[in-house]
Amino acid sequence: MTFTTRQAAARDVVPVPGAVGAGEGAPGALLTVRGLRVAYGGREVVHGIDLDVRPGEVVALVGESGSGKSTTAHALVGLLPDGGHVTGGEVRLTDTGHERAVSLTALLPDAWRRVRGVRIGLVPQDPGAGLDPVVRVGEQVAEALVVHGTPRRDARRRAVEILGAVGLDHPELRARQYPHQLSGGMRQRVLVGIATACEPRLVIADEPTSALDVTVQRRVLDLLADLTSRTGTAVLLITHDLAVAAHRADRVVVLKDGRVVEEGPARQVLGAPAHPYTRELVAAVPGRATSAAATNSVPSAAVLPDAAAAPALLEARGLVKEFRLGRGRRLRAVDDVSFTVPRGSAYALVGESGSGKSTTARLVLGLERPDAGSVRLDGAPVADDRATRRRTQLVHQDPYSSLDPRFTVSAVVQEPLRAHRVGDRAERRDRVAHLLEQVHLSPDLAGRRPAELSGGQRQRVAIARALALDPELLVLDEPTSALDVSVQARVLELLDRLRAERGLTYLFVSHDLAVVRQVADHVGVLSAGRLVETGPVGRVFDHPAHPYTADLIAAIPGAARRPDRKDHP
Repeated sequence: MTFTTRQAAARDVVPVPGAVGAGEGAPGALLTVRGLRVAYGGREVVHGIDLDVRPGEVVALVGESGSGKSTTAHALVGLLPDGGHVTGGEVRLTDTGHERAVSLTALLPDAWRRVRGVRIGLVPQDPGAGLDPVVRVGEQVAEALVVHGTPRRDARRRAVEILGAVGLDHPELRARQYPHQLSGGMRQRVLVGIATACEPRLVIADEPTSALDVTVQRRVLDLLADLTSRTGTAVLLITHDLAVAAHRADRVVVLKDGRVVEEGPARQVLGAPAHPYTRELVAAVPGRATSAAATNSVPSAAVLPDAAAAPALLEARGLVKEFRLGRGRRLRAVDDVSFTVPRGSAYALVGESGSGKSTTARLVLGLERPDAGSVRLDGAPVADDRATRRRTQLVHQDPYSSLDPRFTVSAVVQEPLRAHRVGDRAERRDRVAHLLEQVHLSPDLAGRRPAELSGGQRQRVAIARALALDPELLVLDEPTSALDVSVQARVLELLDRLRAERGLTYLFVSHDLAVVRQVADHVGVLSAGRLVETGPVGRVFDHPAHPYTADLIAAIPGAARRPDRKDHP
């Protein structure tokens, strides 16, 4: 994989009066962090981080899940979860219209309300938890404007414009919908709209594109880039996607176990990493290694059946699904979709958010009934019954919403075993420990609850739960969107090995085309509910026949030159 970036213009190093200390601040820094330490209870998780972000600059904070990226982001805006607190260091914010820097670590709650939204905007990682489920989307965007003085009527009109600017189709309609009526990618775009509504001087974007397909990802990142070039807004980009960091960031800061291990220009850090940990991250990026199928590594052609000759496990024929939108309007989410998945193979469905991928997956699982068409598993119609549940399992896109917050990890993974009366208590406990090891989680985590885990850890728990009953068909709905690249690589290797050893069949739903290319045998491209192209993954990606497929591939970070942005002093 080739990384491309524009190195930030060199600037002289001079102290910022009143920022931290003589000689310690970067010249003209908008955000200055020195010696930041954060603890939960008596356990310190961030150990003395130093960081500078200048106006108009994009700084990417990268690292594995649990490295302290999100904790650092929430500490900077005073939104640490219960039990978390800053134990040391200083965070200061300077605006072009203010001569004196403001110490964020000393702000009282009332003062924070005058900072968040106007001077600092936050795009949270989890779109499921970041939006109020009982308030219409347009009202939530408008509220970000109203609390800072915009008349409500003007705020509602502006909210529709913002929803359109972040790439939502039919923004007037979307403004009247509730979060559960939107796809995960659409909800994430709403959060970006809320964070940028007042055009703050600094945007802290915590995994802002992890749930987005590549074309919408490009639009969202272009929106942030437009803010930096037009208004000098700075962006602190928290991400596990090194391709995005390389393509969009001026500088990269690499975190490991709550410490900075490497930092510098993006081209230098990601193109020629000096630290062993950074080299491991870069080596794990999907696309850097040849796909398993191409190299005859696991899974190998000798182990897996020939997709063309293997009998079909899953057959979808003429699937149609419509949803009522109110006022007599209907949305056809799936429109005459047909495909076949041979036993032991991996078939991927790709397309933009709202293209019908997840709805098709729910039809396959029997969680939704098609208005027309049929789904057959091994020749028999799929039904919403216990037999189908045991043979097919789903890994959800959003592990925060799919895991019961009251359950321990052990109880979550055991849930399907108990429901199907598999094993006694001791056998189930042993099975949980084995499954956690398979997904590269310590068995010591069995007693924790989902809220105590990172996003990547929660997703791995969800995968372990799906594997508990040894299903024949695994439907993976964006299974790696919340994972950092090194954990993602291990999970994909795990899925490859399980497919080879157990003869599993995968229906892989993803917006990450690099991951799809690595794991899938065949791919189907969905647009507005219709299957516009299908075929072997290499042929479709290398020689796309449909313009929509070509647009998806062109939008992959690094496939096109990064948009030029003006430098800001």
